Amino acid sequence: MTEQLSFIHAADLHLDSPFQGLASVPEAIFKQIQGSTFDALDNLVKTAIGKKVDFILLVGDLFDNERQSLKAQIKLKNAFEELYRHNINVYMSYGNHDFINGNTYPVTYPDNVYIFKEEKVGYFTFNQKGKPLANIHGFSYENRSINENKTAEFQVQNGEAAFHIAMLHGSLYSNTEHDTYAPFHLSELSDKEFDYFALGHIHQREIMKTDPPIIYSGNTQGRNRKEAGAKGCYHVVLDKGQAADVTFIPLQAIQFNRLTVDVSDCTEPHVMEKVIQHTIEEQSYQVPQLLFVELKGRGQSLNKWSRDGYVEETIELLNDASITKDRWDFIYRYKIKVNQAYDEKELVKGDHFIGELLRHSEDAPIHTYTEELYRHKQARKYIESMTLADENDIREQAKSLLINELLKGGD
Repeated sequence: MTEQLSFIHAADLHLDSPFQGLASVPEAIFKQIQGSTFDALDNLVKTAIGKKVDFILLVGDLFDNERQSLKAQIKLKNAFEELYRHNINVYMSYGNHDFINGNTYPVTYPDNVYIFKEEKVGYFTFNQKGKPLANIHGFSYENRSINENKTAEFQVQNGEAAFHIAMLHGSLYSNTEHDTYAPFHLSELSDKEFDYFALGHIHQREIMKTDPPIIYSGNTQGRNRKEAGAKGCYHVVLDKGQAADVTFIPLQAIQFNRLTVDVSDCTEPHVMEKVIQHTIEEQSYQVPQLLFVELKGRGQSLNKWSRDGYVEETIELLNDASITKDRWDFIYRYKIKVNQAYDEKELVKGDHFIGELLRHSEDAPIHTYTEELYRHKQARKYIESMTLADENDIREQAKSLLINELLKGGD
């Protein structure tokens, strides 16, 4: 009989996340959103028990910040105790959000929990029937950041074990979209004699390589519009001499999604409401949704409805009807995109006011107009940081609105 290992790879639980940028959400729904990271944890435990796994890997950022709330620590402790009752081990590390030296009052976890307590790479041995079956290697962040490459420290130890697994909370050197911590090159990992690399820190799941498996599980619960789609963990079965069996399992309690609705054929605002509702109902969502809706139209009708407040009223009507349902769909943000009736490339060449406006708009520094808001002590608690894509989006919407208004009077 061949040796086999079954485990779950998860990371970035971010328990007790504040969920910024959702100020418009009703209180009843917001309470569900605030509890969603804990619901995802419950789903993780149920999945592990249902799959009868040998252990769970938790690769950093279990908490949203280093000063972990008592609620978050107790919830995690209770989850571990439930796993203990089913003889499931947990191997966990701390990341850049929940680094060790920031946690002043840690909770004691049950004996099935094995924590990597220092930045030097170490390992634990998982035994089955009194024999070593797997060595799990990893490290934790002692302070907020690790800037050095840790891959050289990952060396296979104790050759008696059939499987060797590495846990690494960090990012590729080439990844410019996130803060770079514990950076590595993909080739550095694939050259190691490990059977599986469990990665954390990046919230978008990705199978970077299959032989050996080098995988980001992503986070277990989306927390903003940039973390849209299903979130969860991977169930992994390793069997000596065979390719790894890797299956994604969704865990999210609430899902962020982006939805495009074409309202070009709507002649009246009330027709637009029906079209949006029908488009939402066509989606095969299994859990409540937080929707960022893009309304696409042509001509001036959509812009006029927006100016007159009809679009906002339509969204409010849809939300009021939805929040009474157990599985609600709440539109927390929307934007208007009107198909242009003009050729921007030709306008920008023109020796006229609109041409001058377009030429200046390309370099307009959006942050100059928003920095006061982001410096505001209270406001910055509730708004997300702005990305380059966000700035470009604002620029395009402002440009479209201005040009459409200027062109209304004629040629």
